[in-house]
Amino acid sequence: MRPPARVLPQAWPHGRSLAVSVSVMLEGWSDNAAPGVGPMGNVLKAGTLDLQARSWAEYGVNEGTWRLLDILAAAHTTAVFYVSGILAERHPALVHAIAQAGHHVAAHGWAQEIIPATQAPDVEKADIARCVAALQQACGHRPQGWLSPRCTPSAVTTELLAEAGFGWHAEFFDQDLPRPIATAHGPITAVPFTMEVNDMPMSVRYGQEPESYTRTLQRILEGWPTLASRPACLDVTVHAHVYGRPMGAIAFAQSLALLKEHDDMAWVTHHHQLGTSFAT
Repeated sequence: MRPPARVLPQAWPHGRSLAVSVSVMLEGWSDNAAPGVGPMGNVLKAGTLDLQARSWAEYGVNEGTWRLLDILAAAHTTAVFYVSGILAERHPALVHAIAQAGHHVAAHGWAQEIIPATQAPDVEKADIARCVAALQQACGHRPQGWLSPRCTPSAVTTELLAEAGFGWHAEFFDQDLPRPIATAHGPITAVPFTMEVNDMPMSVRYGQEPESYTRTLQRILEGWPTLASRPACLDVTVHAHVYGRPMGAIAFAQSLALLKEHDDMAWVTHHHQLGTSFAT
């Protein structure tokens, strides 16, 4: 039997029924690693370092982030930038520029090939600490939010994040609304994350054209009134090395404009606002 709905007081601000969070993933890999997915379809021999994929991913630092910052500024929209600790250490000026533009910098693990679910607890704890230190050094304040690489936490990630002082993390796919999770170190907010409007699965994994990104968002927004019996969350997510490129960036800009056309229904927000406003 489905559990009863947990409706937030007065839904979202101004009676809106859909909270749409905007996120940008700024991802990095260690020197001996590369993205597991990329634009080339032919599989390399096992153990080969995919330097093409590494170069493809570095576009996010060199070009993509700057283009996405321009688009967000033109749309008067604030996002959460999920940043790998290794990038904050190597490109502190870029992370500082993101924070100075008014966006929230959250932690996205140390490097993208390091999956918390594969780590021993003490190693995971150390990686969280060095990620926090690098981000704090780059942008001047401790990150409050976290998203594990591949969105795949370990069984103890929530406890470790609460112990490290995080207020929220966004690797929850099982409910529509934020919720507090009790830990031995105090509560931490579970922020829901949706994948329907996300360039990585849509264009990299499934090979859909960038126009499908905006088209999917439009379908959800236009159809939402038939479903809006309770408030829910939706994510509009891009990766700096994927939709930071011209074709994807155009789709992202068009999607932000589309959200403004549905301002009466969609509250444009971000995970940090959800994670801190609904922490209790």
